[in-house]
Amino acid sequence: MADRSTETLTGSPGPTERTVRLPSGEVCNVPSGWELLPPGDAGVTRRVKAAGPTWSVKEKKGRREFSQGLWADAKQIADAKASMEATRSTAGYAKKQAAAKKRREEKQGEYVEDFFQAVCEFLKFAPEYSAVAKHLAKAVTEHATPVGSGTVARTERIPIERRAESAVIAWMRHQTTAYDNMKIERVKGRRREVRRELAAKSRELLQKYRSGEENAMVGCPLAKALRG
Repeated sequence: MADRSTETLTGSPGPTERTVRLPSGEVCNVPSGWELLPPGDAGVTRRVKAAGPTWSVKEKKGRREFSQGLWADAKQIADAKASMEATRSTAGYAKKQAAAKKRREEKQGEYVEDFFQAVCEFLKFAPEYSAVAKHLAKAVTEHATPVGSGTVARTERIPIERRAESAVIAWMRHQTTAYDNMKIERVKGRRREVRRELAAKSRELLQKYRSGEENAMVGCPLAKALRG
């Protein structure tokens, strides 16, 4: 087996604890004296990578890829942690972090407002149901916009208008249908098909409010969900 201790590599977890599987399929033993730095501290990870060499371990689950940590020389990791701790103990760093936190909070606040408006624009309920629209938009926004929620509202790959629409349909799927308790056959594409069917029903329900249909709230699962 080739000595790759001087190379910077990226792979997936190997068959045993101290092994890494490369994209080529080759399984490499982690060099003696190396430790696994868990994910979670970007500052330390950056410094360890800068010192190099390192082996990044990533695991794919569905369509998403998750970091499982970074293998590197134990002293390299210890030095990076000590260096980062020293940096974080300074007044200048604390001030910088406080300013960055404030900027993030302001940006998040602006996004929440923009998303709420986008949801309202998608709903376009008749005037007599404007209060219902605002109530629904608030519920969807509170669920979908928190940082780290992993919802469609947090992706920047699609326009905010489409994010708002998808968030409403997703919220209704869980709040106004029996989706969460459904026993769906384990057949490829069946869950997607069920979601499409439920989305169509949700759009029909929304149309009642858009058209101003009289007594739309009577026996309505949406009205019940909002009251709850």
